[in-house]
Amino acid sequence: MERVLVTGAGDSVGRAIAERFLQKGAKVHICDVRGDAVAATLAANPGMSGSATDVGIRAEVDALFDDVRANLGNLSVLVNVVGMAGPRAPIEDIDEDEWDKTIAVNLSGMFYTMKRAVPMLKANGGGSIVNFSTCSTRTGIPFRAPYIASKAGVEGLTKNSARELGPSGIRVNAILPGIINNDRFRFIVQRNVDATGRSFEDIENDYLKYVSLRCKVELGEFADMVDFITSDAGKKITGEIIAVSGNMEWEE
Repeated sequence: MERVLVTGAGDSVGRAIAERFLQKGAKVHICDVRGDAVAATLAANPGMSGSATDVGIRAEVDALFDDVRANLGNLSVLVNVVGMAGPRAPIEDIDEDEWDKTIAVNLSGMFYTMKRAVPMLKANGGGSIVNFSTCSTRTGIPFRAPYIASKAGVEGLTKNSARELGPSGIRVNAILPGIINNDRFRFIVQRNVDATGRSFEDIENDYLKYVSLRCKVELGEFADMVDFITSDAGKKITGEIIAVSGNMEWEE
C-alpha cells in the first residue's frame, strides 16, 4: 500500500492529487497552512489525515512528520505542491521580509519536507518525490523576482536530488503548471473584468493567447501526471522537469 504525503492540499491541485491517491487505496496525509481548508478536505474524504502546517517553519515541519509517522507509519511518496505567490514589485522595491518569506515557503519548505522524508523513503526501499514549480521559470515575469527565484531553486533542488537519491531507489521529478482552471485563476480574470468592463471570455483569451494549445489545465490532469510518474509505469522517470501547460510560450 502506498503511503503518501501531499503538501498544500487544502484545495485545488494538491487536494485533487491527494484525493486521487486515496481513491487508489493509498494511505494519505495532507497539510496546508489553512487549518479550515485541511478540515474541509478531511471532512470530504474519510480515511485521509492531515495537519495545519506552515512548511516555511522548521518546527512546524517537525510536527507534521510526527503526524505522518503516527498516521501513515511509513512513507513511499512525497508530493510538494505548497507555494505562495510572493510580492509583486520592482526588484529595488521588494520588501526583504517578503523575499525571505517567499523563499522560506517555496524553496526551503520543500527542502525541509524532503530532508525529513528521505530517511523514510530509504527505509521503504525507495519511493518518489514530486515537487511543483511553475512554467513561469521559463517565461520570466517582471516584478515577480522572489517567486521566480524560489521556483528556479526548486528545479535545481529536484535535479540534484534525483542524482543523489537515485542509487537509493528514490525518484525525484518536478511539474511545471501552466494556467490552472481553478478559483484563483477565475478570481484574477474577474478582477480584470471588473476593472476594465471587458468580457470574461476576452480577458481569459488574453491569458490563453500565449498557450500553444489555447487551454487551461484541469485539476485532474495534474493528478493524472503525478499518478503516472509515481507509479510503476513511470519507474524509469527521474530528474525530469515536466510541464503540464499546453506549452506556455510567454507571459506578460
